Amino acid sequence: MRLTTKGRYAVTAMLDMAVNDDGDPICLADIACRQQISLSYLEQLFARLRRAGLVESVRGPGGGYLLTESPDAISVARVIEAVNESVDSTRCGGQSDCQQGSTCLTHHLWFELSERIQDFLDNVTLGELAKRQDVTDIAVRQRHRQVDNGILASAP
Repeated sequence: MRLTTKGRYAVTAMLDMAVNDDGDPICLADIACRQQISLSYLEQLFARLRRAGLVESVRGPGGGYLLTESPDAISVARVIEAVNESVDSTRCGGQSDCQQGSTCLTHHLWFELSERIQDFLDNVTLGELAKRQDVTDIAVRQRHRQVDNGILASAP
């Protein structure tokens, strides 16, 4: 299993939205600054997250993105799936054709690992992560760094 940058960044950005949610739209430039992710890359990810119904865009001054559901209702697995990522640990995509159409010796081991990872990620929500002390401590540090550097994109 290899979770790529796309999946990691999507989860990071969505968690950033959950911990910084004050009811107002969140500007992607602010997320990019806090998480040190390219703004153009975030725009691509958020297009997919919007199509998956996890976020909605708000246009105009003070615009940005809002979560469409409570963070407690959004699992990490849904975020990863929204950006077309997979947690499949098999080399055959779970198709059992690992060796020229036949199942390899370790197929069932990797398939079961994939199922456990999927189950774990299905049962972890953005809301749970946002309430963790380590996450809140990091979010506070990131907001302070952002303000101290005078790079708050959504400030009037």
